[in-house]
Formats: sequence, C-alpha cells, structure tokens
Amino acid sequence: MINIGIPSKGRLRKDVLKVFSKKKLKLLSERGERDLFGYIKGFKNINVTYLHAREIVERLGDGSLDIGFSGYDLLKESEINIQKQILVKKKYNFGNATLVIAIPDDWIDVQTLADLEEIAFEFKDKKKSRLRVATKYPNLTREFLFQRGVTQFKLVKSLGATEIYPFTGSSEIITDITSTGETLRANNLRILKDGEILKSQACLMISKKSVKIKGIKKVINLISK
Repeated sequence: MINIGIPSKGRLRKDVLKVFSKKKLKLLSERGERDLFGYIKGFKNINVTYLHAREIVERLGDGSLDIGFSGYDLLKESEINIQKQILVKKKYNFGNATLVIAIPDDWIDVQTLADLEEIAFEFKDKKKSRLRVATKYPNLTREFLFQRGVTQFKLVKSLGATEIYPFTGSSEIITDITSTGETLRANNLRILKDGEILKSQACLMISKKSVKIKGIKKVINLISK
C-alpha cells in the first residue's frame, strides 16, 4: 500500500484537492467529508489520510506516510533529522506566504535588524530582561536572528493568533506567516525592512524511506504531471 497525506483543513486542503480534481482522480471516503481516511477511485493500492499540515511533515519523516502535501515553511521548521528524510518533488503556485519579523507600529526608531539588535541590548541592560519574540516557528526564528547578530531574545510559543501577543503583554515582537501583510497591518504591526525569514509555498513531498516502493514513481507522476 502507498500512503498519501493531505491537509485536513483550510485553504491548503482545498487547493490540494483541486490538484487531484484536475488530474481526474476522484477522492472518496466511506463516511463522507468529515472522514479522515479515504482512497482514490480505481486505485486499490493507495490509502489517503487527512492530517494537520505539520503532522504530514512528521509522518513523512518517520516513514508512516509515503507521499504528502504540506508547506515548505513547515518542512524547514521541522527538526533536521526529519528534513533529511524528505524529498521535495514539486513546488506549487499556491499556499504562497512569507515568514516575517513584525514589530508594533509605534516602534518608530526600529526599521531594521540592526535597530532590533540595539533594542534587544537595551532590554537586557535597562530592564534586565530579554526581548520576547512570539512565534509558531521557533527553529526558523532562532536560526535567522542568530545568523544576523540578534542574540538577546527569548522565544515565546504562540498557541493562537500571534498578532495579539505584543498588545497583551505576552511579547514585544512576533514572527508570523503572511500572504499579503493585511492582517499584520490591521493589528498595528509592520514588517522589518530586512525581516523576511523564508518564502513558502505548497509542496509535494516524498519520504526517502519510500523511494523504492513498487509503483511509487507511477503514483507521483500521476499526481504531479
């Protein structure tokens, strides 16, 4: 059996389902739309599982999924040992978004990462605390800031709407994924001029553990071409 993971909700799910529809591949489930398991009509050797996009990356990494659709940002956020087990077979022109550093509008003097580094040291010296960064992407955020000389910060795990964290006393700044920047602007946040961390898009991925499975290339070609 070949196991395929498809995002279980949101815009990404809708766009991935369109990929199958355009290829005239009919996805079916025994218990209707809310069923988390399915199959492709006419292909008895393929199982479909609907999962959170982050979990798809995890399952590709451990080999319990053979093929999966997820975001490039979620792949790069995953642990290195997971990334090493996954191949990106195709990048799509949907699910486009950018992971950015955003700060409150009233931080008038902060425009670049160099300014942010200065503020971070001020926090350490004057307030005896570290600049707090709320994020759902701790690995990418940490790596990006360290590489650019910003070291005096503390990551705060975001569990919901990251944009509100600076205004509820939970953090000073954030990193977040955005498509147009409208949500950030609506919440009185702006992106640093050099605060682009990663460009992302939807990808078709395969587990390296599955490369030699009989029929896997045929299924990938069926979906991707």
